[in-house]
Amino acid sequence: MEEIDPLGPTPVYRQLARILRERIASGDLAPNRPIPSEAQLRQQYGIARGTARRAVQVLRDERLVVTVTGRGTYVRPRP
Repeated sequence: MEEIDPLGPTPVYRQLARILRERIASGDLAPNRPIPSEAQLRQQYGIARGTARRAVQVLRDERLVVTVTGRGTYVRPRP
């Protein structure tokens, strides 16, 4: 598991977004499957809820994931 550097120059949410982006690109997080929940990300990386939420928003803005209300956030299928 890649680690977050809270004292590094890159904001923590951007570090987490990069880690998740790399997991999507490698196939570790498969298309049409959920990414870890905010609670799982908080526990796994020792980050705040807002940080996890902001990282997922970055991935949504990049159209890598889609959030389904009441279900979770899923990796978008590749075109």
